[in-house]
Amino acid sequence: MTSEKRFIYEVEAAKEAADGKPSIGPVYRSTLAKDGFPDPIDGIDSCWDIFRTAVEKYPNNQMLGQREIVNEKAGKYEWKTYKEIYDIVIKLGNSLRSCGFEEGGKCGIYGANCPEWIISMEACNAHGLYCVPLYDTLGAGAVEFIISHAEVAIAFVEEKKIPELFKTCPNSTKYMKTVVSFGGVKPEQKEEAEKFGLVIHAWDEFLKLGEGKQYDLPVKKKSDICTIMYTSGTTGDPKGVLISNESIVTITTGVMHFLQSVNESLTEKDIYISYLPLAHVFDLAIEECIIQVGGSIGFWRGDVKLLIEDLGELKPSIFCAVPRVLDRVYTGLQQKLSVGGFFRKKVFNVAFSYKFGNMKKGQSHVAAAPFCDKLVFNKVKQGLGGNVRIILSGAAPLASHIESFLRVVACCHVLQGYGLTESCAGTFVTFPDDLDMLGTVGPPVPNVDIRLESVPDMEYDALGSTPRGEICIRGKTLFSGYHKREDLTKEVLVDGWFHTGDVGEWQPDGSMKIIDRKKNIFKLAQGEYVAVENLENVYGQVEAIDSVWVYGNSFESFLIAVVNPAQQTLERWAVENGLDGDFNSICQNEKAKAFILGELVKAGRERKLKGFEIIRAVHLEPVAFDIERDLLTPTYKKKRPQLLKYYQNVIDEMYKAAKEGQGSGQ
Repeated sequence: MTSEKRFIYEVEAAKEAADGKPSIGPVYRSTLAKDGFPDPIDGIDSCWDIFRTAVEKYPNNQMLGQREIVNEKAGKYEWKTYKEIYDIVIKLGNSLRSCGFEEGGKCGIYGANCPEWIISMEACNAHGLYCVPLYDTLGAGAVEFIISHAEVAIAFVEEKKIPELFKTCPNSTKYMKTVVSFGGVKPEQKEEAEKFGLVIHAWDEFLKLGEGKQYDLPVKKKSDICTIMYTSGTTGDPKGVLISNESIVTITTGVMHFLQSVNESLTEKDIYISYLPLAHVFDLAIEECIIQVGGSIGFWRGDVKLLIEDLGELKPSIFCAVPRVLDRVYTGLQQKLSVGGFFRKKVFNVAFSYKFGNMKKGQSHVAAAPFCDKLVFNKVKQGLGGNVRIILSGAAPLASHIESFLRVVACCHVLQGYGLTESCAGTFVTFPDDLDMLGTVGPPVPNVDIRLESVPDMEYDALGSTPRGEICIRGKTLFSGYHKREDLTKEVLVDGWFHTGDVGEWQPDGSMKIIDRKKNIFKLAQGEYVAVENLENVYGQVEAIDSVWVYGNSFESFLIAVVNPAQQTLERWAVENGLDGDFNSICQNEKAKAFILGELVKAGRERKLKGFEIIRAVHLEPVAFDIERDLLTPTYKKKRPQLLKYYQNVIDEMYKAAKEGQGSGQ
């Protein structure tokens, strides 16, 4: 692995396979940690310290903002300062304590991101309560499971989620005794709560309960758990990931150190748009970083269709996104271009090629084509509010064509990161202005050690000339175990190394490319192993499709797929090929299926896939795979068992038809 630029260095040698254990590649660390991992700021040992010190340093900075709604119209952002938020947090803490909730107690938070969410979390941090997010996109079944499993005694809840929370009763009331609304409570909800033996308070009323009382804050240790974050497994019950103060303090230190090293330090002038669920560690970790520097957090209105409007009003400087959102931005821009007429498209393409060409030569996005930025790409920048300097994508792989497109047109840094709840989010992140890292998740952050472990079943060799294997992580960002599941903890945490289940490939410069998932592997009837995520990554690059689920099993000798076609592309193809009808009817058309299958096969052949990895039949599904039908987890990962159940009849039909087709000599 020689390269001009090298972003990692070796700290421990590789180990050959022995005693039935697979071989292990060398342990690497970020060159940004050449002199050891960065130390947290003195006096910051816990999440509470992050907030407390920010209040001392930046009492009058705007901390949390929300759009004022007047006559059902959204107006300007209204802000509360760090000191104002601190005062509410102290009041809330006193109320919690006066009701008998104290250190080690479990407190649920259920609802979309809003100031009260953060205030509730900080009150838990102050008094050493475990904060247990119950998230929005999980159905009542999962919410009930988490309340009972974590033994949640009190839950803070968004007003419109109260009915959802009540659906978990009476089972959840074995533990849950108190509910506090982020807003008001209707009289009939009070009655319903009484029936279940629950006490329910409106927000303002609850804040008054602690008036005139003062409680000492417990001393918090680094090793104390501050959050139990449940991850939606793609199989089985959610797992409660125990996250300590140390994990969060370590991750914020690492993020700050990384941004400082690439001259993009976070400052008190930064503004962040909070819309990705706080119940996930990705958003939570970034918001902790913003708080640590005294920056401002503005909340969206909770509607993805209005997100661009919220961006325009807030004008954030930091924008975190999941590929789903960036896909939407990309599609929207492509759509505008396609209706913009020949001349506009031509100007755009020339400007794009010129700027992208200069960036490939190593120029920064700022220096590559300032003239084009001003004339052509400024509109895109304004569309995101006009001030964004960093877009950070995480939670799932971002397609390379979208990443490179945004790097050119958004006039800001587009970084892609990789991490898990268990590693407290960011573990790898790409560098600004480094196009060689396109399609990778970049090198490790400067607070973890990384090694690959061979996966012989799948022929991945960590000691090969291109090292591939399961990504393993060691460091203080790691979780403290799964709540009440010692068995599962022992499976993945071995000798201080966390086994992610993701298969990666080191690039010559020390970036990591995620190529597969260890578990998503099955055998076809002829005994060939299929690594399905890898194939979906290849087929997912086809422009005519939005998403693809590849399926096969050990009774069949070939693969089939259910595809969400890209609506505009398919409709344009239909017009060009004389097919009429709406999107749904086009998806049923045999010619359209043949067109999409042809595109997939072409992509497979170009990427030199093996014969058995080429898809033989497709079903076109006009409705995107979604969380509502339980086909995706809340972080948009495919739930394969559920997809199989949902599409069982379609799959049986596809296999039957494909075999009949083969039989009749097609």
